[in-house]
Amino acid sequence: MGGFKNVKIWLSIKRLSLKIKNTMLSAMQLESYITEHLNCDFIEVRGDDGTHFEAVIVSPAFEGKRMVQQHQLVYAALGDRMRAEIHALSMQTYTPEKWQELNK
Repeated sequence: MGGFKNVKIWLSIKRLSLKIKNTMLSAMQLESYITEHLNCDFIEVRGDDGTHFEAVIVSPAFEGKRMVQQHQLVYAALGDRMRAEIHALSMQTYTPEKWQELNK
């Protein structure tokens, strides 16, 4: 009887593991969430663990804004996802003009 109980526990763990894996956020999804609400000239998001990400974001919306304000625009674009799905997001934000200067 103990063997059957162990199999049931193992199957429950397996199902939970698959559920978690299927609900993990991908870098591509995060990129899409940002661009849905923020006009971006360029965006690149990296991260493969589903909760920790790095992003380079270039947007004309950043013109005339300090870095903190630029990051706040990205957080606003993500809304509740920043609290619910994303544990850490490291950002480098640039105006199109600054991005061009850096990539000459």
